[in-house]
Amino acid sequence: MSHPVLGFLAMNGIETQRTLLPRVEPMAYRVRVIPTRKRRILHRGSAMKTPYGLQVIESCLTCPLIKERIFCDLPRPVTAALDAISSSATYPKNAVLFVEGQDTRGVFVLCNGRVKLSTNSADGKSILVRIAEAGEIVGLAGTLSGKPYELTAEALEPLHANFIPRDLFLRFLREHGEAAVRVAEILSKIYHATLLEVRYLGFSSSATEKLARFLLDLPAVPSQANGHLRATLTLTHKEIGEMIGASRETVTRLFTHFKRERLIEVHGSILIIANKLNLEKLLAG
Repeated sequence: MSHPVLGFLAMNGIETQRTLLPRVEPMAYRVRVIPTRKRRILHRGSAMKTPYGLQVIESCLTCPLIKERIFCDLPRPVTAALDAISSSATYPKNAVLFVEGQDTRGVFVLCNGRVKLSTNSADGKSILVRIAEAGEIVGLAGTLSGKPYELTAEALEPLHANFIPRDLFLRFLREHGEAAVRVAEILSKIYHATLLEVRYLGFSSSATEKLARFLLDLPAVPSQANGHLRATLTLTHKEIGEMIGASRETVTRLFTHFKRERLIEVHGSILIIANKLNLEKLLAG
């Protein structure tokens, strides 16, 4: 059988010598089998690392923090039913979960991270209503009422949350009374947080009084060393200003004044109320 290359050259009048062309051998192929990477199996209490550095639990049933969360510490069958209708996702800092006036889609159960809930005026002014911590549910009021979201939810830090669509969530509450009771407890907590907001904005006549009331309302524990009150403060001056209705510059100035008067001490995120009595004197009688 003639070589195809030689036949082509002969047809085109090109003389060749057989010795000039090497013999073409069939190409040998080696098939390398690459094994499929095994899917990682998460054992109870283990967590998967995410791009944002969060420890994300793949299932509510394996979450090591389940006993610390008001809505998660439910009987195991109820938790399994909740896990079945939840979809897990991670969000970067400043991600917006939903905006004020948006049609309600469902609730977000925060596994890790905090969410800022705020309302905005037409001229761009913002009031920080409250900070939702890990373990809380955001978008609850709108989901229950069927009305649009009443606040804007923005991630203060990278967070992991479980989203539950509205229709599935309502059905879940109808079928599981224990979960409905927990939702009532959460709504009560939100109600009391709203009352604190009314106090800051309504009962305080000056920014000094508003900040003093805000600091005194922080959950604090007595220090064993000197009896001072010790609290954790994770909000920035700008966020505190949005909560009490003052500018960031005003909050910074007042913090400096309070520290100079030795009413408080600030060490990173730790706030020390060194003189509670004098701080209370700043409040209106």
